[in-house]
Amino acid sequence: MSDHRHRYRTHTCGALRESDVGAAVRLSGWCHRIRDHGGVLFIDLRDHYGITQIVADPDSPAFAAAEGVRSEWVIRIDGTVKKRPEGTHNADLPTGAIEVFVTDLEVLGPAAELPMPVFGDHDYPEDIRLKHRFLDLRREKLHANIMKRGAIIDSIRARMKKQGFFEFQTPILTASSPEGARDFLVPSRLHPGKFYALPQAPQQFKQLIMISGFDRYFQIAPCFRDEDARADRSPGEFYQLDVEMSFVTQEDVFQAVEPVLRGLFVEFAEGRSVTDVFPRIPYAEAMLKYGVDKPDLRNPIVIADVSEVFAREDVTFNAFKNVVKNGGIVRAIPAPGAAAQPRSFFDKLNDWARTEGAPGLGYIVLEAGEGGLLHGKGPIAKFVPDEALAQIVAAAGLSAGDAVFFSAGDKTKAVALAGKARIRIGHELKLIDENTFAFCWITDFPMYEWDEDNKKIEFSHNPFSMPNYDHEKFLALNPADADEILSITAFQYDIVCNGIELSSGAIRNHKPEIMKKAFGLAGYGEDVLEAKFGGMLRALSYGAPPHGGIAPGIDRIVMLLCGEENLREVTLFPMNQKAEDLLMSAPSEVTAKQLRELHIRLNLPE
Repeated sequence: MSDHRHRYRTHTCGALRESDVGAAVRLSGWCHRIRDHGGVLFIDLRDHYGITQIVADPDSPAFAAAEGVRSEWVIRIDGTVKKRPEGTHNADLPTGAIEVFVTDLEVLGPAAELPMPVFGDHDYPEDIRLKHRFLDLRREKLHANIMKRGAIIDSIRARMKKQGFFEFQTPILTASSPEGARDFLVPSRLHPGKFYALPQAPQQFKQLIMISGFDRYFQIAPCFRDEDARADRSPGEFYQLDVEMSFVTQEDVFQAVEPVLRGLFVEFAEGRSVTDVFPRIPYAEAMLKYGVDKPDLRNPIVIADVSEVFAREDVTFNAFKNVVKNGGIVRAIPAPGAAAQPRSFFDKLNDWARTEGAPGLGYIVLEAGEGGLLHGKGPIAKFVPDEALAQIVAAAGLSAGDAVFFSAGDKTKAVALAGKARIRIGHELKLIDENTFAFCWITDFPMYEWDEDNKKIEFSHNPFSMPNYDHEKFLALNPADADEILSITAFQYDIVCNGIELSSGAIRNHKPEIMKKAFGLAGYGEDVLEAKFGGMLRALSYGAPPHGGIAPGIDRIVMLLCGEENLREVTLFPMNQKAEDLLMSAPSEVTAKQLRELHIRLNLPE
């Protein structure tokens, strides 16, 4: 080998093609798989870029060294590129037409016995995967997901800049804020007894950037929340595409953000279809039709309200009749084509409803009757005469061969059960189109809700949103106008894709007097507002532009585009469900000296 050659490689393991046959090359990488075919050794050598097949036979000067290597050893080889013998081409590999006959081999990094293999796509227990994440990340699928994540973020940045947005950085050490989830606190050494907080989101900063006269802000922002883990929410930290704009209406935000997300999903869809124009669905309509404020629109089932049918004189099904009499509701969930299902299908759904705390679902199966009318069968059909049934059929858009399930009870519970039943029935009947990304905007969220425990009016979402209500009338309201207050919606909106909430946003309340009133109606005095949001209130009183924004979750976007169900599959170094980093052993104990410097004494639970 001549000395001017690179110390480790002339090519990567994904580079060599048939045109390189005859060349003397040097490669370095990991031994992905080692196969012994009757005295001839084949090593699949892998690096970040791909895999190249290395061959050593007993005539090779490197044969003895090659016999000693094991899985995941890092080696450097020199050799000659040869065309693979007829019939042994590997069409799945870009380098599949060639192999390298090895003449020299150097071990750069031997590997101990592996706690989990890198080759193959087996599922391993989470603790093993996370403790040895560096091995996990060598696996093809995870490696590809992480690279796709980077490409998605690159695309988002380019698309935002094209829309006239500029990227800013906001502080990570900030003040604790009372809204939302629990803060992560950071003790201050210079100010004993005082704490910084890690930001749950750059909410106040991005608003202050608008008040400071910058016009279109975005940031791929890390956010920190001390809350329990879920599959679609990382414990501890996550990233969001944080966006804020000045001099905008809700419609302007939609026009700026929708093309970015739609274009991004089309770019990475890999043959899956993407909603052309995102439908706008008011919150109240979403709760009626889908039983949830993050509807999966791949599911064609639409829920209908049939409370008045069960209030009719001629309907004698007392269980539902009494629900309606006592102020409750009955919702109908269609099950298209379910008449052909066996009895066990219906029993299973009833059993499931009981695990959700309901007495059951109740159902009617529809078959063609005389004169084009539909006839009902099933346990409650005999209590519902044909005229009443026709009303249910019309409300729920049913036809012969369908079935219809019912969710009854007080409004909150009946709506929630209907929403869950819609999802379950959609999956059981295989109605979900897995090959599409179905987007929508949910709009007109209620500004306030009734807090039953404390018998008072409370903010239902983001207290900084602008109420969608005449400002003069708003200022004239008082807490006794409870019904009127609870009917107020806000300029607040969510983006939902395939039943996953990607983001919530709002047009902000930029008028101090409206903000004071908004907090006042929820029972917060001006002193509370001043203490907790003094800086923001001050800023708003020195000339604030109308502004608004949104913050789609990066991790959830990547999860959807990678077709994964868990954020762990699209994050480099995730924590486990207990918010522990098993690789770095965090959180960890600290020394007595560190605690003394911070003026902290531990008071541990018994």
